[in-house]
Amino acid sequence: MKIVDIETLKLPGQEVATFQGSKHGANVSFFIVQFSPGKGPRKRRHPYEETFIILEGEIEAIIDGETKTLGENNIVIIPAGTWHEFKNCSEKPVFMINIHPVPEMITEWA
Repeated sequence: MKIVDIETLKLPGQEVATFQGSKHGANVSFFIVQFSPGKGPRKRRHPYEETFIILEGEIEAIIDGETKTLGENNIVIIPAGTWHEFKNCSEKPVFMINIHPVPEMITEWA
């Protein structure tokens, strides 16, 4: 068994904890996201699917050119190779987990 403190996965002043599975003996990687209103990552894609689990707040996501507002209790599966981006569009922090089904995340930025 290995236990990881989420705070140790964050860089100072960052709103994202990054879990690279390969560094912890796991075959899955993920981000634990707590973005402030208006914040979010720029356009990117991965050679595998990514799954968003939105636990609190709302995001505006652009997935393969289609804009959607997604909120609490939504699970979103983004197909491999699909360009996507999102930002927090609510007035409170968004809390979500973004799962990458690989031991090491691969990201191509636009």
